[in-house]
Amino acid sequence: MDNPSKEKVGLLLVSSFLNTHFLLEMGIFVFKIIEKLERKIKLLWDFRGPDALETAKHHTLHLKEFSAIENLPFHEIDIKELNPMLCAAFIVVNESYMKVFRDALKPHRGELA
Repeated sequence: MDNPSKEKVGLLLVSSFLNTHFLLEMGIFVFKIIEKLERKIKLLWDFRGPDALETAKHHTLHLKEFSAIENLPFHEIDIKELNPMLCAAFIVVNESYMKVFRDALKPHRGELA
C-alpha cells in the first residue's frame, strides 16, 4: 500500500479547507440573497396633535431599543411627517420577523415597504 507523501497530504488538507471555506461562503451568499428576496414590511405607529413629531421621534428610540434587546434585525427605523399634526414612526422588517414585532409592539397599521 502506498503511503501518501507529506506534500500530497498537505495538498489534500488545503484542498479540503478551501472546499469547506468555499461552501461556507456560498451558504452565506445564498442566505443573503434569500434575505433580500423576502418581502419587507413597514410597521407604523401614528401620532396626532401639536407634539406628534416629537412623540414619533421619541418612539423610534423605543423601536431601536427593542430591536437591540431582542437581537432582532431591521432595515430602517424612521419617521414620516404626513402633516404638521400627523406623524408616523415606522420600522421596516423582513416578513419572517413581522409577527414578532407586531405581537410585541402592537403597531397601528402595516404595509408593504
